[in-house]
Amino acid sequence: MTVPDPCAERGPVSHDHGHDLDVFLTGQVFMDMIFTGLPGLPPPGTELVTDGLGSAPGGVANIAVAMSRLGLRTGLSATFGDDLFGAYLWRTLAEQEAVDLTWSRRVPGWSSPVTVSLAYAADRSMVTYTRPPHGEHPVLAPPRAATCFVDIDRPVPAWALTLRDKGALVFADLGWDPTETWSSEVLDRLAHVDVFLPNAVEAMAYTRTASPDEALDALAERVPVVVVKQGARGAIAVDSTTGERASAAALPVEALDPTGAGDVFAAGFVFGTLARWPLHQRLRFANLVAGLSVRHYSGSLGAPCWSEIAAFGESTEVPPEVLAEYAFVVPFIPETELARGTESVARAEPTLR
Repeated sequence: MTVPDPCAERGPVSHDHGHDLDVFLTGQVFMDMIFTGLPGLPPPGTELVTDGLGSAPGGVANIAVAMSRLGLRTGLSATFGDDLFGAYLWRTLAEQEAVDLTWSRRVPGWSSPVTVSLAYAADRSMVTYTRPPHGEHPVLAPPRAATCFVDIDRPVPAWALTLRDKGALVFADLGWDPTETWSSEVLDRLAHVDVFLPNAVEAMAYTRTASPDEALDALAERVPVVVVKQGARGAIAVDSTTGERASAAALPVEALDPTGAGDVFAAGFVFGTLARWPLHQRLRFANLVAGLSVRHYSGSLGAPCWSEIAAFGESTEVPPEVLAEYAFVVPFIPETELARGTESVARAEPTLR
């Protein structure tokens, strides 16, 4: 049985027909189990009962799904277990979310990584189970792609350098440093990156600066385009290739679950870059899709489809003057969505089947 596509209008809306893919990325896919409706974390020796539970592909799948839902042709190289979770993750990404898994593999006897997320007070705490897969899975022949996405927690992989030599833009992010040493070696890797998208805490820690603006200026000396994400305070950015400097407020919506919002933001910024939008529009669109994603308890499956973007534009959730700032997005909304109204929004059900 074929899994229905919740974003049937997704596209493609490719901006560059000279490549096989709009974006290529590698990483680990996790089985995300998201508990919601919690008053807080359970104290030792106690139990909390909630009727809110979502499950969805996590890890690198957060950004892969977000990109594919915007119509970007997305290829992923990842390792999947052959257990129940692995089968669900593979099928959800390949069939439901139209992510190309040609470069991925299934490993017999390997258990899929699992993350339990406890969402409360517009934040979350997480517990993760994972163990290394059997053997390496290098990308020996990356596809032709307009962009690629890497994590500079580790050296930029050879496949990304190969794509960059062929003209692809390298986007990069990084995660929290559990050692809190914030090694300068990490920033040295930005020599191989075109666009860097850290959050404010990480940016200030790595640059030893006292404010997001200072961190932005320090990073702009190392990489052509820098975006510092500030959560509910929006984002600031510098594009040294054009001389642009911009800031954009976050979408004024109630945040229910921020899981994966940074990845959705990055997907929106990649889309805007391929659309060749000016910097302030790239920031606004990234904030828009990230803001729409946090209104749902669903991890990666909370990433908006174009139907939700169109419906938001026809709603009264924000003042007209705020909505007017996003008028530049309208020409990119598939025509089939513009006339369907706010009742047309389809969304994947974030539960295991």
